[in-house]
Amino acid sequence: MNKHLETPIIAIPIGDPAGIGPEITIKTLNEKEIYGVAKPVVIGNEAVLQKALTLSHVDLKIRCINEPAEGRFEYGTIDLIHLDNIETDRFAFGKVSGMCGRAAYEYIKKAIELVQQNKAGSIATPPINKESLKAGKVSYIDHTAMLSAFTGVEDPLTMFEVHSLRIFFLTRHLPLKDAISEMTKERVNDYLNRCSEALKRLGLETRKLAVAGLNPHAGENGLFGTEEMDELTPGIELAKQDGIDAVGPMPADSVFHQAMNGKYDAVLSLYHDQGHIAAKMADFERTVSITNGLPFLRTSVDHGTAFDIAGKGIASSVSMIECVKAAAKYTPFFNKQYLFH
Repeated sequence: MNKHLETPIIAIPIGDPAGIGPEITIKTLNEKEIYGVAKPVVIGNEAVLQKALTLSHVDLKIRCINEPAEGRFEYGTIDLIHLDNIETDRFAFGKVSGMCGRAAYEYIKKAIELVQQNKAGSIATPPINKESLKAGKVSYIDHTAMLSAFTGVEDPLTMFEVHSLRIFFLTRHLPLKDAISEMTKERVNDYLNRCSEALKRLGLETRKLAVAGLNPHAGENGLFGTEEMDELTPGIELAKQDGIDAVGPMPADSVFHQAMNGKYDAVLSLYHDQGHIAAKMADFERTVSITNGLPFLRTSVDHGTAFDIAGKGIASSVSMIECVKAAAKYTPFFNKQYLFH
């Protein structure tokens, strides 16, 4: 059996060096269980990671390598691909910095290259900072924009996972009034097909999807709004004709609870906050974002760079631990090209 089937190589860019990314990365690799499920390769700056180790009182060694194939993947040692892109005399935790924004971009770019070259199975990302990216004259606003540009996938599919709850998003970063205008039957049908395919790539043989309602009580047959009748229900019916096992629209105040208890395999949330609130109320720290629809798997923490606590050694690594574990869990299902190249 290919060794990658047991413990896939996970590329971990450290995120914005001035944020909590370096700290939660080293704290994650200080958990012995990680090495039982994954072979982590960190992409970052050695001096920044050393500062994070000192501030966090974590006793790990750093071993610089050129390629993942050189990694030893031994608990107690961080296998690091070092990029010399930080001027240490200018570096400071907790501050917006063009230098750090540019560095974060370069770490991500390198991680993408590794998976595209089949040198790693998937990517697990700590947070980056939009202001720092802009200050560094990076032309991409976030991870998703970078992933889209480097893979040619125009509209990557975002899924949240927390415990047994999975949530997809019909729309993302849009004002609510604009998001509502995007809730067409054609889009609902397209997304239900894509969501079912995404779950299949993650290894789910049966895939029952529920669509959350927009209005109170999912509109209650037009009593509280007609979007369900005019667009959502017709979109669901179109998906059913394509063979998708989908139901709804279901009242949003109960559908996420029902999915978490096993009634549905995933919920299609209609807009950003609808799904975010459900996931983060279920377990804020353990919510993991999974980017599907790409040629490879990418998982991410669902929190920001937390500049207010960066460099203090107090950041929680729970979300990053879950992020790496999710990448390790799904890579064998998702990235067959990597596993059997």
